[in-house]
Amino acid sequence: MIGKLTGAYAGEAGGGAIVVDAGGVGYLVRVPPADIVDAKLAEGDPIELFIHTAVRDDAIDLYGFPTREELSFFKLLMSVSGIGPKTALGILTVADVPSLKRAVAAGDATVLSKIYGIGKKSAERIVVELKDKLSKEQVALGIAGTVSGIPVDADVLEALEALGYSGVEARQALKSVPRDVTDVRQRLAAALKHLGTPSHKII
Repeated sequence: MIGKLTGAYAGEAGGGAIVVDAGGVGYLVRVPPADIVDAKLAEGDPIELFIHTAVRDDAIDLYGFPTREELSFFKLLMSVSGIGPKTALGILTVADVPSLKRAVAAGDATVLSKIYGIGKKSAERIVVELKDKLSKEQVALGIAGTVSGIPVDADVLEALEALGYSGVEARQALKSVPRDVTDVRQRLAAALKHLGTPSHKII
């Protein structure tokens, strides 16, 4: 069982996977596409990924994440009935973990319904199950209430995409917005400023 891979980025392998060269062995790892784009990795660059190993009858698949938080949320997603590793990875491609947690805490299934294969009713069911699991997780960690303090980015992401920006561009812009800016309009304005679009022309 592999828990973490440290090595060199050896390029993309197609199908949302990359190759990590660790000790002369090339490991095929499936990752959220935006994580690689955001990191702007070139072949030979050092890379460290926290790994989930999915064992099937005919294959062993590796799923990698740059942070423990992403890996933890990925596993939490898979604990929901009907969600396998591929669907969980798909969910992590539409928004970052803080945004997803906030959407779940607010009972907003809009983000999940954007994923191919997840209908409105399924998205709502997933949100209900995740909300309960997140609440239990926060209580267990002794940090109940912190989820509600995460900025709301689902609406901002949707607005940026409606303006023609890609999901990757929107996520990169939002990473530049301070976490203490919690108002949706202010976060959108800050993201647009980062992207070079005058916010007064939009808002």
